[in-house]
Amino acid sequence: MTGEADAIDRYIAGHRAEAEDFLAALVRTPSDNPPGDCAPLAEIAATLLERMGFAVERLPVPADLVRANGMISCTNLVVRTRFGTGEGATVVLNAHGDVVPPGDGWKHDPYGAQVEEGRMYGRGVAVSKSDFATYAFALRALRSTAARGRLDGVVELHFTFDEEVGGNLGPAWLLAQGHTKPDLALCAGFAYGITTAHNGCLHLEVAVRGRSGHAADPEKGIDALEAATGLLSDLYALRGEYAATRSAVPGIEHPTLVVGLVRGGINTNVVPDLVTFRLDRRMIPEERAAEVESALRERIESSARRYRGISVDIRRILLAAPLTPVAGYERLVDALQAGAHDAYGERLQVHGVPIYTDARHYAAAGIPTVLFGAGPRTLAEANGHRAEENLVLEDLHRATRIVARALARLLEPRRVIG
Repeated sequence: MTGEADAIDRYIAGHRAEAEDFLAALVRTPSDNPPGDCAPLAEIAATLLERMGFAVERLPVPADLVRANGMISCTNLVVRTRFGTGEGATVVLNAHGDVVPPGDGWKHDPYGAQVEEGRMYGRGVAVSKSDFATYAFALRALRSTAARGRLDGVVELHFTFDEEVGGNLGPAWLLAQGHTKPDLALCAGFAYGITTAHNGCLHLEVAVRGRSGHAADPEKGIDALEAATGLLSDLYALRGEYAATRSAVPGIEHPTLVVGLVRGGINTNVVPDLVTFRLDRRMIPEERAAEVESALRERIESSARRYRGISVDIRRILLAAPLTPVAGYERLVDALQAGAHDAYGERLQVHGVPIYTDARHYAAAGIPTVLFGAGPRTLAEANGHRAEENLVLEDLHRATRIVARALARLLEPRRVIG
């Protein structure tokens, strides 16, 4: 497919500025989650895709379900492009458009999409609005070159908007509602490695309840903060134990635990009757989510029993299972590695990452899934979820070339021998 690959490369090279403008338009549209008012970004993305010649299905999630997941609005976008008879593989490309709020510490406008020295700055430019552009322009290149005439199968773009709150309104909803039945899934990632596994995540909210009392006579109260302090000490000790549990997946080390939010107390002169805290427990691929949650709940309840008059209520906020390889994922790895080797003479390495992503929803449905897209070698290099998030624009075009070449391989008609 040398001639066809060259044509794909020429097409992508000829539309570099358009791809960058496409990405900039997305970055300039706020889609912070929370609060999760993401339908406006979906409409802008749909309009841009339609201008590129794609037919776009707008699939709004019911309002009551959106509210139940802590969002204001959510509309998923699906683009389907058929090649040949359409009887070959159906390959999904998924990226999410919701982002974490920008926070402090920015030198550039987080919604400015400013470009300096080949880098675009802005919230979501790397995670993962960039892959809206990667996937759309890879598909457009494939559709616009001679390769289209001999390929067979379907490519779907799934652009979703709730990854930051769990993905239940995005990929999970599309699959559950029967809007898609893919054979393979490629999800947003970075351009210098193929992710085949990632951590899971458990978020719990713990409410520590005591009884209020006057600070002048504290023995009449039951101090929830004193108990919460003890619980937190026990949890930090448990965190230290996790370092001994090592993952066999390159790129992933061990389970982690962080207490990221604490609230409580009534006033300076009142014994606290209620303290709540939220914790983040990351699970390595070798762990089972249900077992992790059960063990952590028992540890917290056991610690609380040491304190007279104290009760705890534990509420699950999020449970995201780890991503582990599904049989058949090798087809995606082989196609991406071949595309990178042919285009750049490099071999993409396979690894895991300690974050969690929407990719797990496709894998949970039995769909072979890997992550690959635009970005550097690590999330930290892109300042993902931090101030000054940025993307080297050359990495956007690099990923687009590799994805387009990989799609061409995945849609090649298979020869029947016999």
